[in-house]
Amino acid sequence: MSASDPLPRPRRARRQDADPASPPGRADTAKSPATPRRARRSTRQAPAPDAVADRPSLDLALQGGGSHGAFTWGVLDVLLEDGRLRLDGVSGTSAGAMNAAVMATGFARGGALGARQALSAFWQAVSGVPACFGRVGQEPAVGSPGASTPTWIYNRNAWPGMAAWNAWWRLWSPYELNPFNLDPLRDIVQAHVDVQALREGPLQVFVTATSVRTGQPRVFSGQDLSIEALMASACLPQSAQTVVIDGEPFWDGGFSGNPALWPLVYGTTTDDVLLVQINPREHAGIPRTAAEIDDRINEITFNASLVAELRAIAFVQRLLRDRRIDPSRYKQMRLHRVADEDGLAPFGASSKLNTDPRLLTTLFSLGRHAAQRWLATQATSVGRASTLDIDEVFLANRVARAKPPSEV
Repeated sequence: MSASDPLPRPRRARRQDADPASPPGRADTAKSPATPRRARRSTRQAPAPDAVADRPSLDLALQGGGSHGAFTWGVLDVLLEDGRLRLDGVSGTSAGAMNAAVMATGFARGGALGARQALSAFWQAVSGVPACFGRVGQEPAVGSPGASTPTWIYNRNAWPGMAAWNAWWRLWSPYELNPFNLDPLRDIVQAHVDVQALREGPLQVFVTATSVRTGQPRVFSGQDLSIEALMASACLPQSAQTVVIDGEPFWDGGFSGNPALWPLVYGTTTDDVLLVQINPREHAGIPRTAAEIDDRINEITFNASLVAELRAIAFVQRLLRDRRIDPSRYKQMRLHRVADEDGLAPFGASSKLNTDPRLLTTLFSLGRHAAQRWLATQATSVGRASTLDIDEVFLANRVARAKPPSEV
């Protein structure tokens, strides 16, 4: 694909059911993941039982990460194209929330193919609009690389003079630099998201934002879903003015839940959850420059809440296996994960602010390939067993495996 080619558009897949199974209720935002109960019944319309009975159901947990959400787009495109799994609930944060909302809108209008087309149209609109994941005007001019673009060109912090540019921008808040609160992302979201479809459509959507006042996550679902909720979930305070909903100020959901898993514990009857991870767990070497240190702080911060939730889920799972708690009161969750840490490694945290069409196309392809690998090797375990070992992937102590500072 050449640099001038448009972003990929979905091809028509084999016929699929227009609606997934109806989720049975909304998450109770006052509870924690340590005491999950079965979800309540919902008034959402369900498809005919024979249309979905032969397909295992799956919840999705979509991480945020700015432009790296195009990786998640690729994963969703393959899952929707394949059609062997029935999607139930979707929990998303920031870019993950955008993907969830756009997919739910397309699904409500045209089933799996409609969802794929909606996602493609959304990322087409985002493509090349730099202020979508950064400040309005925060895009210094750089050269126009050819088709064989080196990956470093997508990492904004690697650009010549970017350190001085960033230092200057950090002297000002978005209230000073953007007093009229111009936001291209809001315009795009309004054009591609149908709020009614989010609230009453066949996919149940959960969107996480962080309360500025308490620091706690707020999960929007059902009738609470809105364009403002989506913008709150993606509100980085260094780049955008705080989003206020019902008098409560909110920032990006990644600070408190990236993504939040417990809404899927309480809000759906599906036991299988697929985590689409785009934030790296590990970082090679020692960050030395100010930009590298900021990038690593970003990565650690936006993974911390997820690791904490997974630790709680792993604890409950051990209690269930040891028959120390009543299995009729707790969900035996089966967890799965799609990721490509090696493929995403060349793209630093600063590339999350870059909407270069070539970058989005690359990330989309990486996501498709990762999902295809997962479907080929692990999809048959859905409904039967977990394929994600939480202890090994997220909780194992890797300090002993790392090189000492003198060898880095």
